[in-house]
Amino acid sequence: MTQSTAPAALLHGRDTAVASPRSRESSPAKKRQGDAFNPTVHALRGIAAMMVFLAHVIGGVGENVYAQVPAYLAVTEAPWNFGRWGVWLFFVISGYVILPSVMRYSPREFALRRFFRLYPLFLAFSLVFIAVNAWSNAFPELNHLGTILPALLMVNLLTRTEQLTPNAWSLSYEVLFYAVTCLTVHMALRRPLGPSASRTATVLLALVSAGLIYRFPAMAFFLGGICVRLLDDRGLRPPAAWRVPLELLAFAGCLYFGSVQHYGFLQKEMGNPYAYAVLLLTPAYFYLAIAPGSLTSRLLDRRAAFYLGTVSYSLYLAHPYTYFVARHIFVRLGLFGANWPLSLALFMAVVIPVTLGFTQIVYRLLERYPYHWYFHERVFHRRREAERA
Repeated sequence: MTQSTAPAALLHGRDTAVASPRSRESSPAKKRQGDAFNPTVHALRGIAAMMVFLAHVIGGVGENVYAQVPAYLAVTEAPWNFGRWGVWLFFVISGYVILPSVMRYSPREFALRRFFRLYPLFLAFSLVFIAVNAWSNAFPELNHLGTILPALLMVNLLTRTEQLTPNAWSLSYEVLFYAVTCLTVHMALRRPLGPSASRTATVLLALVSAGLIYRFPAMAFFLGGICVRLLDDRGLRPPAAWRVPLELLAFAGCLYFGSVQHYGFLQKEMGNPYAYAVLLLTPAYFYLAIAPGSLTSRLLDRRAAFYLGTVSYSLYLAHPYTYFVARHIFVRLGLFGANWPLSLALFMAVVIPVTLGFTQIVYRLLERYPYHWYFHERVFHRRREAERA
């Protein structure tokens, strides 16, 4: 079973400062400057999720249906590769949105919020996979506790075992990033062990972070997002006349380098200079895109983009199931014909609305409801609130 390239998208929680895990929303006057909801960040989450979804549709059909059709592979290789770039954009967004959360909440409350934000939906799809795989034995190597338990605990990155839920491999990166960032910030700012011991622990945690980035280079995208947050909170931006040209240049670089090949950002692959270009250009584009008045912010000021941002985590976990079922039906009915452009267009016309409909159901039942049940507050601002922020 190969490592899937869908992102695990960290989705930003409610921008409130609360004293206990189940407290009600606090006054907006208590918000810090860095807590303001940014609708462009929110929309970019949705765009990244949609990119990965479409990449899996295009690439999956190529691998499983038209693998012997060179024309299909030649035309779709670049968009397939660039769709995967959405994974790394998600990681940058995660770094950007997580820093205020770890500064605002205690480690206990931070962990609870991340748990109710991510785990119910993840667990539901994991159990579906475990049950189906136990019945079908499609992946016999995954039908044992040595793989199942690390996957359910989201530590499979450290145990070097497979994640079970399709697309959820990146959640291991996310959870490891959350834990190290939360502990580092807690030690550095709150000094729970006393000034001297806390400083020592902070240095050790910083060394651990550097080691993790070396061992798992994809984690450098989180660091890029943190750097963007620090710059953004201080209002440090290029002169207004340069912003759009630089934004276009950075995006063009992401488009080119992201399209020419697939990147896994594994340690053994880091001799490739193109990988470093993607590592640098992705946070650079994000930094310029989220600035007020950016070209990206104007293009994404749409209800559809905002909605995709809201359901992006559900879309990320749900779409492999609808895609697989739809592809299986199309194959059984012989709907993938020799005219592959028409067949692909027909397939997309079916799988996109079906997936979005399923995503909405999943979002309401498994993503929004558990968080609201425990914290008595919404996961996200409504659009009109975001516009006022």
